[in-house]
Amino acid sequence: MSHHDARELTEPVHYGCVIPSDLLYDVDMDVWIRLEGDIATIGMTDPAQTRCGKLVVVAFRKVGKAITRGRGLATIESAKWVGPIPSPLSGEIVEVNEEIFRRDILMANRDPYGDGWFVKLRPFDLEGERALLTDAATAFERYKTKIDENEIRCYRCADPPPDELP
Repeated sequence: MSHHDARELTEPVHYGCVIPSDLLYDVDMDVWIRLEGDIATIGMTDPAQTRCGKLVVVAFRKVGKAITRGRGLATIESAKWVGPIPSPLSGEIVEVNEEIFRRDILMANRDPYGDGWFVKLRPFDLEGERALLTDAATAFERYKTKIDENEIRCYRCADPPPDELP
């Protein structure tokens, strides 16, 4: 059991969908934000990865690119959907998780809140835009409604056996 698996056993869950309590969220964009110093790590939520299905392609924006809130940080393609991972904050892309996704395209389906992050961003106006983000307790209540209305049942792709890892 990984650190993330152990943590998720104690986190709020609704129909299998985990909403970790240590993150911020933009529920409308279906993304989470982990703030560490002046860097925001951004990924897709468990309900989002479930609705998308297995990812087949992730195309990242370039490091150094300035992004406005709401614009795409990356484009993802799955069997069910093609579209952007929208940015919940305006800022400069400082790192993309391209290498992990090159080795395992299903990482966001396996570990959406851990190794399956997409982009690290240096926010331009964190103080001003932070009010647009939602804390975990509020996000969990909003997600419960969204999960019920859309009949979402979250599931994760299982980790491959160690001998099958590239």
